Amino acid sequence: MSKQTILGRVTQLAKANINALLDQAEDPQKMLDQLIRDYTNNISEAEQAVATTIGNLRMLEADHREDVEAAGEWGGKALAASRKADELRAAGSAADADRFDNLAKVALGRQLQSEKEAQTAEPTIAAQTEVVDKLKSGLASMKNKLTELQAKRDELVARAKTAQAQNTMLDAVKNIDVMDPTSDLNRFEEKVRREEAMALGKQELAASSLDAQFESLEDIGKTSEIEARLAALKQGRAA
Repeated sequence: MSKQTILGRVTQLAKANINALLDQAEDPQKMLDQLIRDYTNNISEAEQAVATTIGNLRMLEADHREDVEAAGEWGGKALAASRKADELRAAGSAADADRFDNLAKVALGRQLQSEKEAQTAEPTIAAQTEVVDKLKSGLASMKNKLTELQAKRDELVARAKTAQAQNTMLDAVKNIDVMDPTSDLNRFEEKVRREEAMALGKQELAASSLDAQFESLEDIGKTSEIEARLAALKQGRAA
């Protein structure tokens, strides 16, 4: 699958209007489940395409660096050979000087070739870098859209279950004749009222018991205070 095809699919899916798709669906939950599966598969394909494109770009960048480094090395060799030729020519060794000048020319030719290859690769590297950036952006959009889809699906399922429970309850209530005094509903209500009355009676009884206990405590307190004062009076007379 070509990179352009993947990029087109990424762009299309990233711009998909989920709400519009749901409005047209007969069964939104099933459609969302299918969309989630499609998005997941397409994300996997896109990730592979992006990885391949990045790998190719890194190889191009590595080759470019090698060409740039080679151009520098050949330039250094050309300079060294030229200097050696100048030294030999100054020493009167013209033949050897010419030989080193020829070596310098060869090195300069290699330098020019490496520089040309590096320059030729630069537009391709720039274009591939742009493609990689777009693919990464498209992938990020797809993953955000997948998260949105999953959240939408969960919300839809929860709403559907709530609506189903409400409809079931309303159907059940509709089948009960609340105006019939002999109906099960009235008997159940009467039972509940008796249980509530019993609970109120127990609460009142418990409250009365607590009040009596607190009154007993107050009586004990008064008796203790009287006993204490009597003891104090006796001690005063004894003194």
